[in-house]
This record gives sequence, C-alpha cells and structure tokens, in this order.
Amino acid sequence: MSTANEQSQLMERPEWYTKAQDYWNGVTPTVDGMLGGFAVVDPVDVKGSLDFVDEFVHGKKGTNNVMVKKPVLTDGYACDCGAGIGRVTKNFLLQVPFKKVDLVEQAPSFCEQAKKEYLAKEIQEGRVGQVICQGLQSFTPEEGKYDLIWCQWVLGHLTDEHLVEFFKRCAKGLKVNGLIGVKENNASGEALIDDEDSSVTRPNDELKRLFKEAGLTLIKEEVQRGLPQGLFAVRMYMLKK
Repeated sequence: MSTANEQSQLMERPEWYTKAQDYWNGVTPTVDGMLGGFAVVDPVDVKGSLDFVDEFVHGKKGTNNVMVKKPVLTDGYACDCGAGIGRVTKNFLLQVPFKKVDLVEQAPSFCEQAKKEYLAKEIQEGRVGQVICQGLQSFTPEEGKYDLIWCQWVLGHLTDEHLVEFFKRCAKGLKVNGLIGVKENNASGEALIDDEDSSVTRPNDELKRLFKEAGLTLIKEEVQRGLPQGLFAVRMYMLKK
C-alpha cells in the first residue's frame, strides 16, 4: 500500500487527469458502463438518494403529523456533477423533482449520449438545461444559480487541492439556501489510489477534512444501505456554505 506522501505524488502527476479522461473515453455510454458493470444497484442507489434529500425538499414531520423541520430547498434548479450519460439526473434529480437540471461531464461520448438519446425527451421538455462537457477541476458554476449541486461517484478524480477549490466555487454557485450533496465511496483505512482510472477512494474522515477546509458545514451524513457485499461503503453528505 502506498504511503500518504506517495499517494500525493501520484495525484500531482501531469497525467493524472488525462489518464482519467482516457479511461472513461473507453467506457460504453450505458447505465451499466456508468456503474462499472453494476447496473443492478441503480434502484437501490436512487431510493437512498431520494430518501436522503427528502427532508430538505419537503420538510420533516414528527408525531401527530406536526412539521418539525421546514423545507430548505426549493424545487428549482439542480446541477449533476460528473453526470455521465445522465443516470442520476433522470432517475434521481428529476424525480425529486427539480424543475430543471444542468449536467457537467468531461467525456464527450457521454455528453452526446445524454443529449441525443438518454435525456433527449427531458431536453425537449425543457427539464434539462445545459450539458456542459468539462472536467470538475475547471468547472465554475454561475453564481447564485443552483438550489442543489449533487456530486456522485466523481470526486475521487480530483486531487485534494482541486477538490477544495471546486467546493469553494460551488458554494458561490448556490442560491441563498442552496446545498451541496456528495455521494462517494469510502475507504475503510487509508486513501486508496487506483492508477488505472486516476482516482482516489478517500476515508470518511478525510472527506470531512476537505469539506471543512473548503469552508463547508456538514449538516447530514448517512450510509447507503442495500448495496451488494464486497463493494466499498458509500456515504451521502449534505453540506451548506
């Protein structure tokens, strides 16, 4: 296993991002491709995400059906970061339901598949806004635009420094009560580097350190249940600026 210093050096190589681009350019633009051959987890994943955000969209009721937590998010505009062909947009964010979703994805083949086939109907209906073909290391959202910026199974491709800067830019892209949602694999010990696709799987405490460094406050954390055994643990985090 690499030391923390060796891992840092790997992530700082000039080819860190180009290797990730090359890897994903070779992935079939399907749901199964997006999920690394585990398309079967899609319904479980989506339900977990919908349940996680529900209290922020609809509020939370206690005994006697009394509202104990008011809604925070409006149903306006969301951004799907690392969107692939738009699986998360179609099956989760538009089911919340947000009125409109922008997608950010670095692989041109995924963007084309999203626009021409997978989300063609939603684009025609005006429910999908921009499909931005760009890596998150350089993506800068429009200030004050989004109710929710959702980042799922993509942040491992960013170096620590770039991840912190990305979060800072995202914070500026939120509406007054907007939130940032993160759903990522967690390493059980030290961070693990995958040299094939240039990604790092960070432990829970390391992600929280980076949230804090970016000036974000963690307001909810939950483990995704029901995934097949043998996979990394997956956690969801809700963050405010």
